[in-house]
Amino acid sequence: MKSPVLSLIAQTFSSLRDITPIVLVVAFFQLVILRQPIPNWPELLIGMLMVVAGLSFFVRGLEMGLFPIGESMANAFASKGSVFWLLLFAFALGFGTTVAEPALIAIAGEAAEMAAQGGFIDANEESMMRYAKELRLTVALSVGFAIVVGVLRILRGWPIQVLIIGGYLIVVVMTAFAPPEIIGIAYDSGGVTTSTITVPLVTALGVGLATAIRERNPMLDGFGLIAFASLTPIIFVMAYGMLR
Repeated sequence: MKSPVLSLIAQTFSSLRDITPIVLVVAFFQLVILRQPIPNWPELLIGMLMVVAGLSFFVRGLEMGLFPIGESMANAFASKGSVFWLLLFAFALGFGTTVAEPALIAIAGEAAEMAAQGGFIDANEESMMRYAKELRLTVALSVGFAIVVGVLRILRGWPIQVLIIGGYLIVVVMTAFAPPEIIGIAYDSGGVTTSTITVPLVTALGVGLATAIRERNPMLDGFGLIAFASLTPIIFVMAYGMLR
């Protein structure tokens, strides 16, 4: 078994390898196409090193902590045999991880600012904070609902393609009736839920649950929860815009 230090070193080299193409692309267009020197390159270099270090620690932390605990809790709930507590845990996991998602916080704040500038809400701090909070809660509720549906799919063996196609048909119909100013936010909300906090725990839950249940294949049934987490925010946010 590889030691934690060696694993971290290996992960650091892997992160450096992943970041290198981005650095090369930016440097090429800056120096060759734009023919301009790279501004503040010492600060940029330090920032890149911090990104590599942060990414390495983050991925290693997922492997050591979040993935194992997600799988173990899914196994424990499946062994307990209580569907109610399993679904409650699934909803709480989806809601809790999403409401704390940094990408969602940033998008909600930006959406509130743009809504104020466009005259859709009052241009004061209280209105913008309330709008951002309502948007975050709407997306978090939608992801909680999505994880519940995904867990039920694993338990019941429902075909994922039917649920996904049905969901996107709802999205298409709602897009025709939703206020134009909320449509773009709704579609972007579906993307920000699949970020750093939500994905690892939700994926671990699905794989752990499929592993613990007989006649379920972790490869076939354990994945797919993230697809629901990307779909339902679009529906919920458009509904929020239509009812607001």
